Amino acid sequence: MINRELIRIKVVQLTYAYYQNGNKNMDNAEKELLFSISKAYDLYNYLLALIVAITQEERLRVEVATLRAVREGTPAPSQKFVNNKFALQLEENIMLNEFLEHQKQSWKDDTEFVRRLCNTIEQSSAYVEYMSTSTSTYDEDKELWRKLYRQIIQDNPDLDALLEEKSLYWNDDKEIVDTFVIKTIKKFDEAKKEQQELLPEYRDVEDKEFARKLFRATILNADQYQSYMSETSRNWDFSRLAYMDVVIMQIAIAEMLTFPSIPVSVTINEYVNLAKLYSTSRSGGYINGMLDTIARFLLDTGKMFKMMNSPKKNEQANGGQQQ
Repeated sequence: MINRELIRIKVVQLTYAYYQNGNKNMDNAEKELLFSISKAYDLYNYLLALIVAITQEERLRVEVATLRAVREGTPAPSQKFVNNKFALQLEENIMLNEFLEHQKQSWKDDTEFVRRLCNTIEQSSAYVEYMSTSTSTYDEDKELWRKLYRQIIQDNPDLDALLEEKSLYWNDDKEIVDTFVIKTIKKFDEAKKEQQELLPEYRDVEDKEFARKLFRATILNADQYQSYMSETSRNWDFSRLAYMDVVIMQIAIAEMLTFPSIPVSVTINEYVNLAKLYSTSRSGGYINGMLDTIARFLLDTGKMFKMMNSPKKNEQANGGQQQ
């Protein structure tokens, strides 16, 4: 589940924190990095568990409404939503339940929030349309939850605030983790029942090592990388760089030199996007131009062995706007 986009974000955050922290202990900083990444996986499971919590709350409502209907001699409420085949399969999922067994946090601690979310769901057009028929297929049941997640859970300020109270890491992680939850809903297969696999924490050992190696290379070679920035900044006002820009370029250089299989263009694009997210409004164009210049310097001086596209005529002009 934890992809390299998320790892890069974490490395940027933890590298910046490392330099801001007076006690620069590499081992502790690395542990903090890996812990922060693991918290993203916790959030993934916790958000899947929210679907189960909503289903269980709705089940209680149906039970109460059924008892009332029996007493009053009125029609019993529909059980279609609480018998949603995807939600029931997720509720029985072995991987999710094994994860939840070892967690201190539970949606039972936030019953009122879950109830409010149920109220919102019941008023949604997706729910009303779904409940307008008595039966549905497995794919239709999955599609309902995909819609509900995207429309009600994905961009939910109240949920964001609640998650931030539970973990300082989660507010920054949720946007990416949401995409993994939706991907999981899509990949569920009715035939796999409770054995359906959730996304693993890491795709493979290489991705886990990517985080560790990138962070260590960034910190241990900081002086060297910053000297490359200085040597190639004749056409740039290096002194006006935001501190976060320096950190981002330092990590980008570490990636260029440490991971020969990652194309230079991929590295530059990833860190330009991170600059737009974490630094100033003009950092993206500035960093794009500087990283391209640095990459060509590393190639020309034999410090890096990768292929690069020929520079466009206006590339330096576009990338080199001064801040």
